[in-house]
Amino acid sequence: MKPILVTGFEPFGGDRINPSGEVAQALHGSAIDGVPVIGLVLPCVFGAALHTLRAALAAHRPQLVLALGLAAGREGFTPERIAINRDDARIPDNAGAQPIDRPIAARGPAAHFSTLPIKAMVAALRDAGHPAGVSNSAGTFVCNHVFYGLMQTLARQRGVRGGFMHLCALPGQGEPALPLAALVEGVRIALAVAMRHRDADIALADGRID
Repeated sequence: MKPILVTGFEPFGGDRINPSGEVAQALHGSAIDGVPVIGLVLPCVFGAALHTLRAALAAHRPQLVLALGLAAGREGFTPERIAINRDDARIPDNAGAQPIDRPIAARGPAAHFSTLPIKAMVAALRDAGHPAGVSNSAGTFVCNHVFYGLMQTLARQRGVRGGFMHLCALPGQGEPALPLAALVEGVRIALAVAMRHRDADIALADGRID
């Protein structure tokens, strides 16, 4: 059975922990509706993160990919709608690189959309009592870099769906925050919805700037 691939990031920007990487590690070896989950922590480095992700895609050939990242200051869970073809880093990555206004793929389209049912995911998370909302900007740091590169790669792989979801901080990292157990539970809910909604997303009014 083709697995689910969940990725997170190593800590960056002076933090000692990144909830996205912790969630990916916590889910590794588990199953969603009987489908095995592979968890992977990516380096928070432009280029290297995509190299690691693409190697995992080739090695595991997943049927669904959900990349996770930290969005400190946001509340709960925010599945991303769109990735743009631009690296524009406000701070250096973990290798010291700080690209400014650089395309991710020189001949790629301006943007890629998630192929996951982001509104159904949001509705299920809210029904379970978790704060959640659709985001229309994944930023221009390594999160967006990975999201765009993932969708650019999956565009050449028939039948594989993927997307990106930002998580809020952990307690002690700032506010808003959720404990790790709640973040793991929420990602499990989102993955289960993504597995079951293979066609059209639901209609849900959830427009926002970020």
